[in-house]
Amino acid sequence: MCPLTRSMNLTTPALLFPAISLLLLAYTNRFIVLAQLIRHLHSQNQENLTDVVIRQIANLGLRITLIRRMQAMGVLSFLFCALSMFLIFVDMLRSAEYVFGASIFLLVISLIFSLYEILISTKAIEIELEDIQNHAKRQGSRLP
Repeated sequence: MCPLTRSMNLTTPALLFPAISLLLLAYTNRFIVLAQLIRHLHSQNQENLTDVVIRQIANLGLRITLIRRMQAMGVLSFLFCALSMFLIFVDMLRSAEYVFGASIFLLVISLIFSLYEILISTKAIEIELEDIQNHAKRQGSRLP
């Protein structure tokens, strides 16, 4: 490709740094909230593990695994981005482009894991709603 049509300099990969940093912060916050919820469920229901609690814990375990993968892909993306900046600095532009492309690919994988985790998170709410509906039926109540 002609150098006039595609130009990569230090600012190109540097543009991803704030986005990746914010994503990692959001992923960490999600992880912390889920860890607190798991600890709460465990302490509140240690003696009485109902089907609902067991299903919730399984759901949360899967979400924790996904968040760990999201974080790993985000960190690798960040590292590849930094490596591409170094390669630009030492004038290895072709290698820098490939490494930067890998960085973007890893970021996309991280976002796909994030989307999947969001879809699963709604399952936890569905489990709660199902339990509320079953409880209402047992008591003879009707929900709107």
